[in-house]
Amino acid sequence: MRAMTPSLRSFRGRAALAVLALGAALLVPLHSAHAVRIKEIAAVQGVRNNQLVGYGLVVGLDGTGDQTTQTPFTTQSLNAMLQQMGVTVPPGTTMQLRNVAAVMVTAVLPPFAVPGQAIDVNVSSMGNAKSLRGGTLVATPLKGADGQIYALAQGNLVVGGAGASAGGSKVQINHLSAGRIPEGATVEREVATPLQQGEVLSLGLSAADFDTARQVAHTINRAKGEGTAQALDGRVVRVRMPAQGNTDARVAFLADIENLQVELARPAAKVVLNARTGSVVMNEAVTLGACAVAHGSLSVTINTTPMVSQPAPLSQGQTVVTQKSDITISQQGGALVQLPAGTKLADVVKALNLLGATPQDLLAILQAMKTAGALNAELEVI
Repeated sequence: MRAMTPSLRSFRGRAALAVLALGAALLVPLHSAHAVRIKEIAAVQGVRNNQLVGYGLVVGLDGTGDQTTQTPFTTQSLNAMLQQMGVTVPPGTTMQLRNVAAVMVTAVLPPFAVPGQAIDVNVSSMGNAKSLRGGTLVATPLKGADGQIYALAQGNLVVGGAGASAGGSKVQINHLSAGRIPEGATVEREVATPLQQGEVLSLGLSAADFDTARQVAHTINRAKGEGTAQALDGRVVRVRMPAQGNTDARVAFLADIENLQVELARPAAKVVLNARTGSVVMNEAVTLGACAVAHGSLSVTINTTPMVSQPAPLSQGQTVVTQKSDITISQQGGALVQLPAGTKLADVVKALNLLGATPQDLLAILQAMKTAGALNAELEVI
């Protein structure tokens, strides 16, 4: 056998080391899969959206507006608007306007919005208007919770629907009594934020958890120095900011903090039940103890058959139609099914699938398991 050259031995040695390194990397648990950025689980308290609302009129409709006899507030609003413009309507005048609709206008004022910035608005009919398609919103002030005007909305509506009616038939696609005006409002007032105020800021966690608050504080202290952050409780982490007045330093400081990686602990076991839709959602921490479940179903069937009673000839009687109802009750017995203990979500799902129950039945089964102490999770019904 021919001896290997030094270069070939070196190449094969490096290849073997690469394979071993790859295998070792695959065996190491990927902690980053459970790590999230601080911006995804926390936000600066006081830096948030603000809801705005206003009342206005939509004009220019093609006969699909409010019926003013049934919605008198539309006529009153129109009279008030005309008086502000110097037009006086004679008293007692009955206006039958089918091209005007009273609407409610809503918008969201984002944080750090400045005067002159454009924001989107939603417009919804308040009366009995059939459609807002083709309408124009007249200048409408939008107010915040404190009653101050923060934006002014006006523009043409975009309605994502269509409809037609003829000969007593009507076809409609989507919703016609609500629309949207992209960038339809202009910000007129700025909302103060605590970003440049005081020496400390508070980070509010999206979900209260003492371990998460502690991890956030430790992560910030490792990156920015000990004593920078302190967890006050399971929801709030207080952070010491750079010197007041140094805007660039504060913005850079928060940008660095938001992108820090935090290792999250295993969440609390929880099962969410939606009684209206029958949906069941559970997280990965749900475990199941060994138990036995018997499941059966009860069904009631009602069949109605029309019966005709025909009178004899020349008896001057009337034909009578009656209903005969047959009620049947059937019950399917359920065998006792033993469910093994499951320490993983996949085991819990496999065990519940053995029952063959519908989602509605599963709601009652999970509640019974919780009462019996076999379901190690918190039940939340929405």
